[in-house]
Amino acid sequence: MAEIIQKDGTWTFDGETVRIVPGRDKSVGLLRRTLGELTVPLQALAGIAHEPGRKAGRLRLRLRYGADPLSQATGGKLEDASDPYQLTVQADRADVAEYFTDEVRNALLLDQVPTGPVDRYLLAGPAVPLTAAAGDGTVSFDGEQVRLEWNWKTEESKKSAGSRGIALADLDAVEWQPSAGLENGYLRFVVAKAATKAPAKYDPHAIELYGFRKDPLMALVAAAVTARLPHPAAPHAGTALPADSTALTKAAPEPGADGGDEHDALLRRLRELGELHRSGVLTDEEFTTAKQAILSRF
Repeated sequence: MAEIIQKDGTWTFDGETVRIVPGRDKSVGLLRRTLGELTVPLQALAGIAHEPGRKAGRLRLRLRYGADPLSQATGGKLEDASDPYQLTVQADRADVAEYFTDEVRNALLLDQVPTGPVDRYLLAGPAVPLTAAAGDGTVSFDGEQVRLEWNWKTEESKKSAGSRGIALADLDAVEWQPSAGLENGYLRFVVAKAATKAPAKYDPHAIELYGFRKDPLMALVAAAVTARLPHPAAPHAGTALPADSTALTKAAPEPGADGGDEHDALLRRLRELGELHRSGVLTDEEFTTAKQAILSRF
């Protein structure tokens, strides 16, 4: 098992999952603290990187497309303090971060986890019921219905229509956009029969966001709804998954899957890695690292 403990949080890897526990440091964003502990299965990972720095570096997890509702809803637009898939690492713990990175990479190589998109969510998304208040309103989601309520900052024409309830079955999509510069952000619920191109300020199906502290909590609502909408890979979802350009896309058989014992399974994986090395898919360094990881299990 590999573990790294920092003020920013604690990451633990047991060979099958990365367990992420947010820290209590003031640098940890409200979204991460509210989201709480995460368990990321190895199959959801496309990679991991350690970016060392003079005073502090960073560990980053890269998830496969379509594996995580939060990543799907936010599209890489979360600020660093709100991103649960990165960890600030102090310079004196860089060696631990390197060891952690090597352990995860070895497991990805050994299990031949594809880096391409997945056809279902491998993380559950935020728990419901969930309520967040920011910008010009409050949104609640109980797993079946979204409810929007307005406050004193809401534009009068939008407020005059009263509170809004939207059944999950009527939703086509949910969109979250953080504020940037002088541009306000929004959380918008797309209903096909009531589609509008109006700005969030006037859209009765949207919360306008002004860039304040609680704005990221709206991303949690977006993720919770996204987790319960059709996956992007679903035939009726209308969104094609990006092609996988990597060569390591074949899932390796699990030990014992064909009736043999774990020893035979490891031998098969050694042969498979040898073939990948000879064909040029794996570099000498990658092959040596993966081979050592397999030999350590004999």
